[in-house]
Amino acid sequence: MSKQVRVRFAPSPTGPLHIGGVRTALFNYLFAKKYNGTFVLRIEDTDQNRYVEGAEEYIIDSLKWCNIPFDEGPGKNEKFGPYRQSERKDLYKQYANQLIANENAYYAFDTSETLDFQRKNHEAKGKTFIYNWHNRLKLSNSLSLTKEEVKAKLDAGDDYVIRFKSPQDETLHLKDIIRGDIKIDTNVLDDKVLFKSDGMPTYHLANIVDDHLMEISHVIRGEEWLPSLALHYQLYKAFGWDAPQFAHLPLILKPTGKGKLSKRDGDKLGFPVFPLEYTSTNGEVSKGYKESGYFADAVVNFLAFLGWNPGTEQEIFSLEQLISDFDLDRVNKAGARFDPDKIKWFNHHYMQKQSDTDLAEAFQKNQAELTNIDVNYIALVVGLIKERATFVKDFWDLSSYFFVAPETYDEKASKKAFKEDTKSIMTEVLNIVSNIEDFEVETLQSQIKGWITSKEIGFGKVMMPLRLALVGALQGPDVFDIMFMIGKTESIKRIEKLIETL
Repeated sequence: MSKQVRVRFAPSPTGPLHIGGVRTALFNYLFAKKYNGTFVLRIEDTDQNRYVEGAEEYIIDSLKWCNIPFDEGPGKNEKFGPYRQSERKDLYKQYANQLIANENAYYAFDTSETLDFQRKNHEAKGKTFIYNWHNRLKLSNSLSLTKEEVKAKLDAGDDYVIRFKSPQDETLHLKDIIRGDIKIDTNVLDDKVLFKSDGMPTYHLANIVDDHLMEISHVIRGEEWLPSLALHYQLYKAFGWDAPQFAHLPLILKPTGKGKLSKRDGDKLGFPVFPLEYTSTNGEVSKGYKESGYFADAVVNFLAFLGWNPGTEQEIFSLEQLISDFDLDRVNKAGARFDPDKIKWFNHHYMQKQSDTDLAEAFQKNQAELTNIDVNYIALVVGLIKERATFVKDFWDLSSYFFVAPETYDEKASKKAFKEDTKSIMTEVLNIVSNIEDFEVETLQSQIKGWITSKEIGFGKVMMPLRLALVGALQGPDVFDIMFMIGKTESIKRIEKLIETL
């Protein structure tokens, strides 16, 4: 890259950060780090009516949890600050005025009633109302009014907006890193509002001005902004500025592959669509990936594959590997289907990479029955059962018998394991276990398996009821590992209880 890479993630603080927004932030972060660039966070809060208290902090906390913190932004390395658009509003008016002065924009005084009438009138004729070259001279604006009339309206404090003056009969040739060359007929473009009389710019003006002043080299954003690309290119041209390179990421689709992923999809199918748990202003709680037991590394690895393809069969990537291998050239145009089962697959993998001690501490923290149990013992148990788990919350169902003796025996398993001679067989097993002094896995295995072989008994006739005695079901790791872990006394008690039950 000949120019220093500076990218930005520019969310609006109108609620929780959607997982699609996290994917956008991630791709910006990976691109910046790959080229030793800067990842900027800018808060686009020009729409004060939709501003939600605490949303900015939620966004920042989400980026931190995902291990993709910004280099520059609110309260951090404010080289081009401030980074909240509401704190920059005084500078936008001068740029709007500049566009009016060079005849690339104009004042429009049309009332909402007038515009609504125009829309309905066009609809009645089967047409769509577009405010542009076709009709702007018939409406109330500084192109159709005299200078004196415009001045009088401004002096009187009449409401107005400043609109961009889209050119007529031109073809725009635009470039997008992901989409390639794009051609746009300017005759179909409307004259977008850039500035309102309340002193606030619209997204379009603020976005372009901020990207220019913050020296953004690449704008990497969601596909939903693709229709704005023509206007943004024209604004750069109108100001006489060099445009950044643009890359519009593919949509994240519903699990069915049809339509954009929404919160409703997560609610219906039982998976989060937000990185962290979020409580709305009306008290509604939405699940987060963190609180649902997902590891940040798993979420990031999964999100990287929503639209990007490394070109190999490899699926597991550390953040460092993602930075090294990521490039926009390998981002797809087509939408990426969100697969709730795939992110669980990633989480299972990252579960296995966690230390048994760290997992044991998390397990103990969330399970009241483990409060007074040595964490080192819990870690040994975790090491035996984590391969079967996807989340820490799965551990108790997989391992409760290591801590508490089973009170009942699985009915289906009992029918399979209990035969007429089971009681006499288990009585002999009890005798063998009682006489083993060196209560180690190898000794237990040698003594019990040796006895089974010498008696020419089927292994299932012994091992199934033995497992039921210890676990209460036909599940769990090696029987001899379980016996060693719970100890001789507890093993004997459980076998005795099974015999009494029989």
